[in-house]
Amino acid sequence: MPHPYQAILLIAFGGPTCPEEIRPFLARVTQGIPIPAARLEEVAHHYEAVGGKSPLNEITLRQAKALKNVLNDRVPIYVGMRNASPFFTEALKQMADDGIKRALGFILSSHRTEASWERYQENIADARAALGNPAPQVDYCEGWHDDPLFIQTWTELIEAAMHEIEPDQRAATPLILTAHSLPTAMAARSPYVQQLEVSARLIAAKLNHRRWSLAYQSRSGNPSDPWLEPDIQQTIREVAANGHQHIVVAPIGFVCDHVEVLYDLDIEAKQVAADLRMNLIRAGCPNDHPTFIRMMADVIHTQLENTEGRG
Repeated sequence: MPHPYQAILLIAFGGPTCPEEIRPFLARVTQGIPIPAARLEEVAHHYEAVGGKSPLNEITLRQAKALKNVLNDRVPIYVGMRNASPFFTEALKQMADDGIKRALGFILSSHRTEASWERYQENIADARAALGNPAPQVDYCEGWHDDPLFIQTWTELIEAAMHEIEPDQRAATPLILTAHSLPTAMAARSPYVQQLEVSARLIAAKLNHRRWSLAYQSRSGNPSDPWLEPDIQQTIREVAANGHQHIVVAPIGFVCDHVEVLYDLDIEAKQVAADLRMNLIRAGCPNDHPTFIRMMADVIHTQLENTEGRG
């Protein structure tokens, strides 16, 4: 029997696509979370500093298009986002209108936390309930933080960044692998840190690069609450104190460009490094890099094969 799925649903965070969307977007993202208005305004200015929008939506649509090409139109691909159009309700309605009864969801988040995987699944369950009877059933692909093609993607991206450094200096250049910080209490309830450590070790081993460490970035919330550390800025200062001229930063916790990468790393962290007379080189994000798209296709193929005959 063939597999039971009639479509693939790519599940992403979403971002504002123009300056007018920034503050409504931030209001949606932080709904129910006690964040001071001054902090939200600060983040709004971060979006303004990187062009008044996030490229995340556009990149996710490019990922969908590239994936469709690799899968050879085997199944149609839809995109649903938590915080921007097409919202999950819009995507599910379109799928229902197109006659889709059962879909396979691919969560575009490389490391599991309740803020990503669990909440995405809850949000989609809520959207299905709101839509009622015609809403398609959605199952989910397994995680892929240690998938060989995910590791290969980051290896290629980091090698490209290292090529900006003189060959005789590359081995000694510190490599900092980063991910979004979380409150430690939230992190303790998920495999997030363990999965990041596995990814980091596998990437460093594949690169055969010994001078590496894992750091966290983009923390928010109450300054007195404990969050995952070390912070990227502190790590940069420690690297500078050891006399290094260059540092390569790879945001392995992010699958595509967003404000955390374009502002927190490309502007803030680069400025910290420049003030310490260091050159910070940021590795590109997976985005629609061909190896990353191959990985997505591979994960989906595996899931489809594993469910063939179980329809």
